[in-house]
Amino acid sequence: MVDPTLAEMGKNLNEAMKMLEDNQRYVQRITTTKTIAVCAKGRIINVDMVSILQLVQNLMHGEEEEETSQAYRLQNVGEQGHMALLGHSLAAYISVLDRERLRKLTTRILSDTTLWLCRLFRYENGSAYYHEDDREGLLKICRLVIHTRYEDYTIEGFNVLYTKQPVIYISSAARTGLGQALCNQLGLPLSCMCRVPCNTMFGSQHQMDVALLDRVIKDDVESGKLPLLLVANAGTPGAGHTDKLGRLKELCEQYNMWLHVEGVNLATLALGYVSSSVLAATKCDSMTLTLGSWLGLPAVPAVTLYRHEDPSLVSGLTSSQPVEKLRALPLWLSLQYLGHDGIVERIKHASQLVSNSLLVEDELSSPVVVFKFFREYSNRVSDCRRSRSVCFFNCALSLQLGEQLAQLVPASGVDVVELEDEGTCVRFSPLMTSAVLGTEIQDVDQLVDCLKMKIPVLTSTLQLREEFEQEVRRTVGLLYIEDLSWPGLGVVRYNYHSDGKNDDKQEKELEKINTELLKKLNELESDLTFSLGPEFGGQKNCVYIGMVTEDLDVSELVETIAATGREIEENSRLLENMTEVVRKGIQEAQLQLQKANEERLLEEGLLRQIPVVGSVLNWFSPFQASPKGRTFNLTAGSLESTESTYVSKAQGTGTTPPPTPTSSLAKQRLPGQKIFKRSLRSSDAFSETSSVSHCDDLEKVDQRPPALFPGQEQGPLETEKAEEQKEVAQATKTDTEDIQSDKLPRDCTKVEEQEGQR
Repeated sequence: MVDPTLAEMGKNLNEAMKMLEDNQRYVQRITTTKTIAVCAKGRIINVDMVSILQLVQNLMHGEEEEETSQAYRLQNVGEQGHMALLGHSLAAYISVLDRERLRKLTTRILSDTTLWLCRLFRYENGSAYYHEDDREGLLKICRLVIHTRYEDYTIEGFNVLYTKQPVIYISSAARTGLGQALCNQLGLPLSCMCRVPCNTMFGSQHQMDVALLDRVIKDDVESGKLPLLLVANAGTPGAGHTDKLGRLKELCEQYNMWLHVEGVNLATLALGYVSSSVLAATKCDSMTLTLGSWLGLPAVPAVTLYRHEDPSLVSGLTSSQPVEKLRALPLWLSLQYLGHDGIVERIKHASQLVSNSLLVEDELSSPVVVFKFFREYSNRVSDCRRSRSVCFFNCALSLQLGEQLAQLVPASGVDVVELEDEGTCVRFSPLMTSAVLGTEIQDVDQLVDCLKMKIPVLTSTLQLREEFEQEVRRTVGLLYIEDLSWPGLGVVRYNYHSDGKNDDKQEKELEKINTELLKKLNELESDLTFSLGPEFGGQKNCVYIGMVTEDLDVSELVETIAATGREIEENSRLLENMTEVVRKGIQEAQLQLQKANEERLLEEGLLRQIPVVGSVLNWFSPFQASPKGRTFNLTAGSLESTESTYVSKAQGTGTTPPPTPTSSLAKQRLPGQKIFKRSLRSSDAFSETSSVSHCDDLEKVDQRPPALFPGQEQGPLETEKAEEQKEVAQATKTDTEDIQSDKLPRDCTKVEEQEGQR
């Protein structure tokens, strides 16, 4: 019979997980949550379990994700994840048992879990330490080794370390900040931490240089230091490479050092076939296993397996608190739920995803694939500056590639890493992500297809970037902005021609013009993306152009940007000058109207200005005067009289405004062809041939004689007429100065004589 309390706990956990994993957002739930928050402000109130879980779910999703709740999906932990979560609930329930029962239960859980893990990962006669932080196990091992190598450390403390300084060796490819964290927790100076470089001549550039390590240890021993511990990698955090553990173990035995191994490749120890480089980790003194990420188990502790003969010193790795001994309970439940076959199958599936990806030829038997976009610089090697620019731009393209692949195939779990020598790279590590994300072979195939689709775009962008820079530098009014971190065609800014304005006003005008330019470019029907650049670290008042394809017409793009910028600048200047022009026009119109009124008074006489006398005089002798007014021409910016308006009974249109500047490279496009796209070579050749042949036909039409009727031959008269027409045509093309000269009568007489003979 099952304990009713345990059965109810499992039932409540299942109901809670179903509610938390439900992505639907109901108005009633939101309203209830807001009511709880308002009522609970300032005091604690009694709320039922359903309302509390609703509040937790809203806090998990966030209130700002109302509209994007369908796109957001909470990670599905699965049934094995529910067992791990149930373990935390059981740990809290078991902690209330009496001391004797709790001791027996914790001893059974620890012994079973340790035995299973040692057999599963081929680590014989080992002990286990369970910890939440994955670095805590290495920290405990360091303290254990210090107590072992310094016999008087328990009595004298740090005084014994002063006489013989301990040294901890870690690889330069280790996790960032690992050495500093160990020194801070152990209370040791940073001089006790030695970073061993990786290979530079032979072997992998991410493996520890064993020969160099040997020389460094000899130097430390000769200087009176004590080599204490070596941290090796079975799968570096970045590239997933494994150090030469066999040679490192021999070196540690030679200098009486402790060898600790960590890394993702330790998971392959559970498989039937294990590479010799990883199998050597079973001979190390300790290793740290992160089973949560390998098996997709949430909130399970990391495990550090170790071997030590002195139980009195090992006691420092264990805790006397029974509650802390229950850390292994979630792992104990999950391992039983999965079973040996289930654990091996998960690790085997993750390893097969790498071999089926066909991304690289794996030489080091590593379940991690790291790649980057790289294109060699084709020009002279001596151009170091240009070569460095291409390298920086390759890193920017690799970053963009990794982010796009992560968005297109989220189930693949690809991410971006920064390596010391290679720079920005894309990493595919299914052992760390496949169990959590549920990655399948179909996801890897989709990842490869997306990669094949993105590579040509990246290549075209890199090839056309230099051509775009040259075109922009040759174009008047445009300024090329070099931003190597932008993974696109380039960055351009339209230069505003200031007329003695201060810096603040010029900056505002520059921002206004480039913002309007960006808006105009986005309104064009093209496949290009125009933006203001990254949110942080980008240049101001610039237009960022995204990735392009190989059929881009760079010259047309640059000319269109320049023409659009000139149009915006001219319109902006017109608006700026409009106020001043109108003000001056109004003042001039007032002066002219005042002058016209004075002239009218002189014409009408003084008597007509008297109210009563003027009316009688106008009745007997009307005075006819044409109305005089002024009209302001906004296009020309000048005052004009309104007499023509009263005469023609219509207002004139004034001067025709200047045409809008357009690109000189505007061309006719084929149906469906978008802007900034080059047509096919055959189409270009056909259009050029057609235009040339059309010009030749026009020249032939001008030179051929008049058309004859069918069957009619050209006689002497027709030949003479043709010659006369040529002479007449030549006479009409004579310059104006020649027409006004003395040759005019003789030429006219000659033409009249020829007309008479005809």
